[in-house]
Amino acid sequence: MKQATTIEEQIALLKNRGMFIGDEEKAKEILMDIGYYRLGFYWFPFEKTYPAKDRTRSHVFIEGTSFEDAVNLYYFDHDLRNILLPYLSRIEINLRTFVIYHISHAYKGNPLWFADSSILNYDFVTHFQKTYLENIKNNTAIRHHHIKYPRDLVAPAWKTLEYATLGDIIMLCKNLKNNNLQNDIAEHYGFRNLDVYYSHIGTIRVLRNLCAHGHNIFDLTLQKSIKRGPISNLNDNEHHNLMGALRVILFLLSTISIHRKQDLINEISQLLVRNKNLKIYPIVSYLEAIK
Repeated sequence: MKQATTIEEQIALLKNRGMFIGDEEKAKEILMDIGYYRLGFYWFPFEKTYPAKDRTRSHVFIEGTSFEDAVNLYYFDHDLRNILLPYLSRIEINLRTFVIYHISHAYKGNPLWFADSSILNYDFVTHFQKTYLENIKNNTAIRHHHIKYPRDLVAPAWKTLEYATLGDIIMLCKNLKNNNLQNDIAEHYGFRNLDVYYSHIGTIRVLRNLCAHGHNIFDLTLQKSIKRGPISNLNDNEHHNLMGALRVILFLLSTISIHRKQDLINEISQLLVRNKNLKIYPIVSYLEAIK
């Protein structure tokens, strides 16, 4: 097992592998700020054997690679995540609102429909009851509800589901016994096929979680392929990469607000202008294709 290394040892190792470090004192400051392990994701593309992660990986850098190149890519990725997060949140909130509204009106006489096994599959209801007790019930607004209505086992849907995760909202929809309601939700966002809809909204969930937790996304590889659907211009690689995920965001934004879609395009375009000299494989070129 590898042992912890000092900042000085980390710098010596990088230099030994061919990385140019012009200002070692600044490099020490950055390594103490960001961390060797986290920055490793950003100098990985500059390795000669990239993207190999097996025994063929040499860790040797392409000639001319500098510490600054990795740091610039790190900040580009950081800024891109911060741009995307508000738009991903907009999609999540819009979906949550529509699901609560549409299903609550379908079962207008039952404000606790999400806890009813005649409406949703029993396994989901059981799972969500546990989630409610362990997580949702601790929220201030829900605690106040139970103080005011002590006989209620759960709060109404429009209160409870505000505190459910996006993953829970997606699973709730998938477990609706009424397929017509599932289709209504999918069609509201421009999808005629449920599998395609869940593929796209699942992509939003994955990217939202990665951005929220500071994961690198510039070299995103989706484990689950984006299914072919209303986004007709996805090429083969885009079913698994960041470009495809961006197209999904833009499509869903267009069903919510065409102005927010254009805002996102503008923000990414400005980011690209600020990083026009970024030394990395075609990140700039394929992001620019969203214009």
